[in-house]
Amino acid sequence: MPGEGPLAGVRIVELGAIGPGPHAAMLLGDLGADVVRIERPGAPLRVGVGEQRDQMLRGRRSVGLDLKNADDLEALRSLVARADVFIDGFRPGVAERLGLGPDDLLALNPRLVYGRITGWGQDGPLAQTAGHDINYLALSGALSALGPASAPQAPLNLVADFGGGSLYLVVGVLAALVERSASGRGQVVDAAMVDGVASLLQLVWSLRGVGQWQDRRGANLLDGGAPFYGTYACSDGGWVAVGALEPSFFAQLIVGLGWTDAAAVAAAQYDASTWPALRARLAESFLERGRDEWAAVFAGTDACVTPVLGLAEASAHPHLAARQTLVEVDGVVQAAPAPRFSRTAPGPVRPPSAVVHDAAQIAAEWSA
Repeated sequence: MPGEGPLAGVRIVELGAIGPGPHAAMLLGDLGADVVRIERPGAPLRVGVGEQRDQMLRGRRSVGLDLKNADDLEALRSLVARADVFIDGFRPGVAERLGLGPDDLLALNPRLVYGRITGWGQDGPLAQTAGHDINYLALSGALSALGPASAPQAPLNLVADFGGGSLYLVVGVLAALVERSASGRGQVVDAAMVDGVASLLQLVWSLRGVGQWQDRRGANLLDGGAPFYGTYACSDGGWVAVGALEPSFFAQLIVGLGWTDAAAVAAAQYDASTWPALRARLAESFLERGRDEWAAVFAGTDACVTPVLGLAEASAHPHLAARQTLVEVDGVVQAAPAPRFSRTAPGPVRPPSAVVHDAAQIAAEWSA
């Protein structure tokens, strides 16, 4: 299923897994790579409710192979021999036991970029231990800084699984492809979610290193400690998000709220001793109107006030609609491919295939 986009012509074999591996494969497929996903024979193609396919499997073909069967294993090897990238989302050692480890596949195809994605990495004391996004956040130190002061709280599974996992795998794979263009050689990319989260946290490590970060939630500039960087309830039960960090933006915020002592309030913006009273006053003010009323008040300003939209509302917002940030495919609203390219734009989103494809046919196509 060759696609359009900057990765058109790049061939990827993805071992069927869940979480960040499929997300990474989706991102690469969105950019035009020809991705073939290997599933167990007879396994449902990741259906959701009813007959709805998992939209994270969009843009690629699926092949059913029993990796414990010699013929099926050879069929997979025939694909890998012609591929540019192999994505392994299994626990450390599983691919090796199947005869699909880096040594096996790089001997077969020395130009192969072998991408591995795990929570803890390929080595270390926890390498064989089960875990999920929240566990990688916890051990990296990131979870201690997330959530209200009363308790740590994970922001969905966006940070470790996808931010520190799939995105770092994609960066590594693309970097290895660039390097291969000079060396002619493939290599292994070891993307560990715990490593990626630590990297994402670098701003906090930097602030902490210069004494500008306290190791407690709700006490810092970006973790809800500052009243001008947070969320506030409105009279209709909706919420607004406020991000007025810079003094000029904060000044526009308090003018929009109609406060008559704007100059004095603005002068004390970064005096933390005033923050509890400022937070209470902001909360009281935002309760005077509904969410969309406040959105109208601050529209066109740099006060950094935006409505907190529900998922069902987001695609209808004028900005997201104008950019087509969210698209509807087969009745399902989902994210459009990102980022965007001026010359090699990806084609339209291709929904998940409901067909199990033949490995030999794809291998023949790739040979041609």
